Amino acid sequence: MARGRLRIYLGAAPGVGKTYAMLSEAHRRIERGTDCVVAFVEHHDRPRTEVMLHGLEEIARRELEYRGAVFTEMDVDAVLARRPQVALVDELPHTNIPGSRNAKRWQDVEELLAAGIDVVSTVNIQHLESLGDVVESITGVRQQETVPDEVVRRADQIELVDMSPQALRRRMAHGNIYQPDKVDAALSNYFRPGNLTALRELALLWVADRVDEYLNAYRSEHRVSKIWGSRERIVVGLTGGPEGRTLIRRAARLAEKGAGGEVLAVYISRSDGLNSASPKELAVQRTLVEDLGGTYHHVVGEDVPAALLDFARGVNATQIVLGVSRRRSWQYVLGPGVGATVARDSGPDLDVHLITHGEAGKGRLPLGRSARLGRSRLIWGWLTGVLGPLLLTWLLTSAAPEVGLANDMLLFLALTVAAALLGGLLPALTSAMAGSLLLNWFFTPPVHTLTIADPKNIVAIAIFVGVAVSVASVVDLAARRTQQATRLRAESEILSFLAGSVLRGETSLEALLERVRETFGMESVALLERADDVAPWTCAGSVGPQPCRTPERADVDVPVGDHMTLALSGRVLPASDRRVLAAFAAQAAVVLDRQRLQQEADQAKELAEGNRIRTALLAAVSHDLRTPLAGIKASVSSLRSDDVDWSEQDRAELLEAIEAGADRLDHLVGNLLDMSRLQTGTVTPIVREADLDEVVPMALGGVPEDSVELDIPETLPMVYVDKGLLERVVANVVENAVKYSPAETPVLVKASSMADRVEVRVVDRGPGVPDEAKDRIFEPFQRYGDSPRGAGVGLGLAVARGFAEATGGTLAAEDTPGGGLTMVLTLPTAPGRGPGRPDRPAAVTS
Repeated sequence: MARGRLRIYLGAAPGVGKTYAMLSEAHRRIERGTDCVVAFVEHHDRPRTEVMLHGLEEIARRELEYRGAVFTEMDVDAVLARRPQVALVDELPHTNIPGSRNAKRWQDVEELLAAGIDVVSTVNIQHLESLGDVVESITGVRQQETVPDEVVRRADQIELVDMSPQALRRRMAHGNIYQPDKVDAALSNYFRPGNLTALRELALLWVADRVDEYLNAYRSEHRVSKIWGSRERIVVGLTGGPEGRTLIRRAARLAEKGAGGEVLAVYISRSDGLNSASPKELAVQRTLVEDLGGTYHHVVGEDVPAALLDFARGVNATQIVLGVSRRRSWQYVLGPGVGATVARDSGPDLDVHLITHGEAGKGRLPLGRSARLGRSRLIWGWLTGVLGPLLLTWLLTSAAPEVGLANDMLLFLALTVAAALLGGLLPALTSAMAGSLLLNWFFTPPVHTLTIADPKNIVAIAIFVGVAVSVASVVDLAARRTQQATRLRAESEILSFLAGSVLRGETSLEALLERVRETFGMESVALLERADDVAPWTCAGSVGPQPCRTPERADVDVPVGDHMTLALSGRVLPASDRRVLAAFAAQAAVVLDRQRLQQEADQAKELAEGNRIRTALLAAVSHDLRTPLAGIKASVSSLRSDDVDWSEQDRAELLEAIEAGADRLDHLVGNLLDMSRLQTGTVTPIVREADLDEVVPMALGGVPEDSVELDIPETLPMVYVDKGLLERVVANVVENAVKYSPAETPVLVKASSMADRVEVRVVDRGPGVPDEAKDRIFEPFQRYGDSPRGAGVGLGLAVARGFAEATGGTLAAEDTPGGGLTMVLTLPTAPGRGPGRPDRPAAVTS
């Protein structure tokens, strides 16, 4: 069964007209032929809203007693039994009275949606759970009734109902919202212009965020890569330095200048580890951006400028905020830097802001603890190791030829250390070898030969080479260890996120796959599975455009067990990334299993409900069907007996018993078949005009003549029903009332009209039914107490309610004043026949 669709009218403040808008939508749908009913609408004595209820079918509410008072709540069972196409449910955050089926009304709505019923509901912005603290700080009132944001976000449609503060205060002053005695207090407290303006802004921003989700989904589905500047979305590039806090605050101020602005802070690490970043500083900056209402992202990319631009375009950003480079002037010979590269490649659709800060021009971030050897450093290392010795030799021979061999060796050793610091082991070894040869050729007697005359010089050159190689080895080892440590730190952050998602019970497979795509900078990610080794692959979940359908087409695939794999497309990842990717793949498999277990649990719940009904059916049928069968068999056996000479009177009594038993069986089987038709949805009423004074008397054929008293005025308007189904409804209700009513007191059946409805009341003076059992008596196979006369399987009232709702009516139970039970059957009048009826067609269901 397909899940129903949820439409929500979101009010910026109480009284803006969200309920009125919902009822207007209901009338429009009815005019288009949609089966729409009012499951629960509270008009709060507002005349304009109350008028809009005319012409709409209302499901009878359930009454609950709590602390000596009687309250009404939405009858979920009645709505499910009625099974309309659309149900109107007002006040989604409402807390139900203790003893209700669910604690909150939004949980009732979830049941209706799961049953395939579309729901139109209302909620005010101040009732969203995430805005509780904000609303309290604005209005001074803490909202006790809230609804989780996710419930509202999952709605298929959200429509904002808005009104200017001045117009809303005028509506309040005219008495259209509250009673006159409450207007002054409301205007001077909650409905102050400042409060209403702030609530209105909250509503606009929240809805704008929801619209943005729709826009992102549309862009993804239609593969739109060009940036659409529908709202200001600002990406802040972080390096892990202290200037990041300045950039985040500046981006937040830029976002505040435009309605609905959003800040996304992103830190980009290379695949082989972090790049000169302080984890402590990044944690502080992450907290700061989240406190300012933004989000923090950590992505992997070899080319930092390209990865930053890809991320910005992927989130449809309009601006990028970067800090002015920390490099000194001479360091620009190494390249233009990230800021200049991003500004050059951003294109016309992205604005790039370079923000000055206190750390600008003070040099790079400290390199001693967590640096890695980049491409520029390797180039400079090789230049120092190869060209440096040649340049130094030229300077020493031309400018300072008398420095001495010891000083020459120290200068060449310094050059080797510089090559090691810049380029690592190989440039340093090259510098050491070149330096030793040049020292031997130009500075060790005899010069311009490789011969060394003095043994002390041999020792000195050997020591020079040993020290140079040792320094180069130590520097290279430190760089490698630093790379490993920083990479492990990056992996630990990712694995910590995965562990946190497990503890938080996150079950969205798409969200996890999106995290994989974002972390590794891939174009698309898909989780593939198959039944066995030869079965075709199927996609269990995917994100991104054109996901892979087979592992062979993926750039990277990570197996999960024997018949599942995580397939990524976009680029080839290094082998070192597969460990973290394997953790993501395992978590994706766990999330998928969790989702399927939840589905199986839901199916098991449905099967358990079916088993309960079948068990109740067997228990009831085993007795109630066998009893008339036993009577029929006994009577037939007696008539067939040759040992007894039955008189005509005896034969007549036995035949009458057979007929009564057959009628009883026919009645029971008929109810069972009717209940089956209701549960399978195959009841198709033929709705037309009918007179109650013609239908009701025909329904009383199964009860004694003196057991019912009729009071049906001939002036009643025509009703719009299925005559056959209505006859069955009245018959079942009257037979039930006669069965429980005292023999000397007839059951009263009377009818009256009100607005566009006609009510038929079946009044008995029996023992009555407690309030907590009034809804239960309409459930299949339920009987309250012991039947004083006759028996049944407990389907009469269930069938009656089902048929009543199928014809557009309702059936509810009330207490009879003075004792007893009154069944109230409400039926719609024929179009144009009801007094005071709006000019709208009646609701006809099928």
